[in-house]
Amino acid sequence: MNVHFIAIGGSAMHNLAIALNRKGYQVSGSDDEIFEPSKGRLEREGILPKQMGWNEENIHQELDAVILGMHARADNPELLKAQELKIPIYSYPEFVYNQTKGKKRIVIGGSHGKTTITSMVLHVMNELQIETDYLVGAQLDGFDCMVKLSEAPLVVIEGDEYLSSPIDRRPKFHWYRPHIGCISGIAWDHINVFPTFENYVEQFKIYTDKFVEEGTLVFYEGDEQIINIVNQLRSDISIKPYHTPDFEVENGVTYVKCKAGYNEEGQMTYKAVPLKIFGAHNLQNLMCAKLILEEIGVREEQFFEAIQSFSGAAKRLEKIAENDLAVAYKDFAHSPSKLKATVSAVKRQYPNRKLIACMELHTFSSLKKEFLPHYHECMEEADEAIVYFSPDVVKHKRLEPITAEQVRAAFGTDNVTVYTDSSKITSYLRSMKWEGTNLLLMSSGNFHGVDLNAFAQELIH
Repeated sequence: MNVHFIAIGGSAMHNLAIALNRKGYQVSGSDDEIFEPSKGRLEREGILPKQMGWNEENIHQELDAVILGMHARADNPELLKAQELKIPIYSYPEFVYNQTKGKKRIVIGGSHGKTTITSMVLHVMNELQIETDYLVGAQLDGFDCMVKLSEAPLVVIEGDEYLSSPIDRRPKFHWYRPHIGCISGIAWDHINVFPTFENYVEQFKIYTDKFVEEGTLVFYEGDEQIINIVNQLRSDISIKPYHTPDFEVENGVTYVKCKAGYNEEGQMTYKAVPLKIFGAHNLQNLMCAKLILEEIGVREEQFFEAIQSFSGAAKRLEKIAENDLAVAYKDFAHSPSKLKATVSAVKRQYPNRKLIACMELHTFSSLKKEFLPHYHECMEEADEAIVYFSPDVVKHKRLEPITAEQVRAAFGTDNVTVYTDSSKITSYLRSMKWEGTNLLLMSSGNFHGVDLNAFAQELIH
């Protein structure tokens, strides 16, 4: 096939382009700007656009398909030309569904934890040499491309609820029709396209309505909204609930129990399994991955043997610096539920250390004045909480201006300090002594151009 990507530089789009190029497709693409790491990866594959910008000449009758990314607009000149020439136009998820129709589809859905659960499932499959295709939103250790499309009988898909394309306003995960699917939690996100909480929750109900006949739903049983959806499921769908497992933390290591077999009296015995991950939310993610994998025949002892070496997905409680007296993590956390869970996880993992937690309000939702009250007490477990936002980003997103005072009032705890100049944060953190103190950096951005890894190494070492 001869395929052209409009907005090829996106996180998902560039990985799909690379996967199709490796599959033998003729791949071309365009974008108005492409950043690293997408730029370097496309260049290494020989499919980086020769120049930036949109050009109608990229669209011609020899194309079999155009794949349209969310970054493009509905009036994009290449899109208009493709429509004029009646070339088939696909959104990313529509194209993926067409490529995976003949496979058993495992789809990971939920407002939070999707990337981590998907990563856990793939890690165990990789360890057990289970052949599968996949589509993931974050870079994982041991994978140079986060999309694989082959002749494998299975596919693992991170099921994002954001819109499919500028001309297809359906959530991506409505396309995938799972055989095995999960919902990890529901917490209002993407308020720019789902204006009410009820409208947002409805998207997850539609997602479950689209499961194949006799599909299986794995879900977190501690979420009231998920339970409401489960109570409305079709009768042919099997359900597998999970909860937070029992665990212990010793010397900064989290242990969970795993079945070890039967003793001479015929009683089940257990053993403690050490993990590289931690936090109640990550242990919930782990239980979700375990139940999903049980559906394809992975036994509990196999799962726990394989999961011990899982160290997490990029920017999901990723350790970026450490010495004997301090550790630094970075995380993608930006929504209230993610923020609260991440801060709590680090504090409880190291209860005897001071925690400095820094987060950047960077997404459309997080910078919207009406949404700020949802952050109430989200960082209360940190010893010091620093919140940063850029007024320029607020202006760029065409949102109503917000003030540092409004942000501090929204978070609602005395430990919170708000900055609008990231250089003041880096100066303050450089002035601190880090013995017995941990650092947590949370953002979907980079605090206005800070190399978070290098900065943490500088502080901790």
